[in-house]
Amino acid sequence: GNYYNFWLYDTASNTFDLTRKKATKKALTVPTLSKGNSSITFAPERSALVIIDMQNFFLHPELRPGSELGRIAVDPTLKMIDAFRAQGMPIAWVNWGITEYDMDHLLSPSFMYNFAGDKNSVDTLTFCSEMGTIANGTIDMGKKLCRGSWNAEMYGPLQDSYLKGKELGTDFYFDKNTASGLWGVMTPLEMWLHDTGITTMFFGGVNTDQCVYGTMLDSSYKGYDTVMVTDICATGSPQFATDMVVYNMNGRGWVTNTGLMLPLLNA
Repeated sequence: GNYYNFWLYDTASNTFDLTRKKATKKALTVPTLSKGNSSITFAPERSALVIIDMQNFFLHPELRPGSELGRIAVDPTLKMIDAFRAQGMPIAWVNWGITEYDMDHLLSPSFMYNFAGDKNSVDTLTFCSEMGTIANGTIDMGKKLCRGSWNAEMYGPLQDSYLKGKELGTDFYFDKNTASGLWGVMTPLEMWLHDTGITTMFFGGVNTDQCVYGTMLDSSYKGYDTVMVTDICATGSPQFATDMVVYNMNGRGWVTNTGLMLPLLNA
């Protein structure tokens, strides 16, 4: 790296030290599946768990009846959240939260075309259009992925976990208006990273090959330590899409899973 942003590599143990010699708490070391099954050592006070788009729109059974993939990631995500909180590490929830201003000034035709979906899907609806009701009319879904709507809230137990963490002061919420939570000069997420001094991020969420990958790419481009936690990521895309993300993240950062991390975080 450079004078300000660098890793230290120990060849004997195949371990990358990501602390930049600034750890004030006991550093943590976890194994990965990258770079010859290397390990990474990181400073808890400079690390965060980043969860992308685990929202009702993508996970609720009435909206996604044909896919369990996103919901499969919920339980391991909750376990990771508990482990991070226990170690004093924050949780960053990064979600679609489009505004009318975004609609009028920022969203390009190519971007909206990409999210148009097919005519038999809820994805056909334009961003911020009214989605109607579900659950026999008892739930007003609100405007599609528009800030403050029910469909843009975290799904079920994840919303409960966020509210708990918000009360504890461990969890933070960030809206985004494009695929990546870090695209642009200074997004809400990046402002928080600068303010808190976070340099290492562990990623999960949906969809693996879209918004999760986009945010991880920008994370690595901007010089953050980027770690993909595979079993808290999910997508409805074909398997080769996930394989591509894993392949690329092995080169831009690290890939690991909760099976490797939780025994050490919970020790």
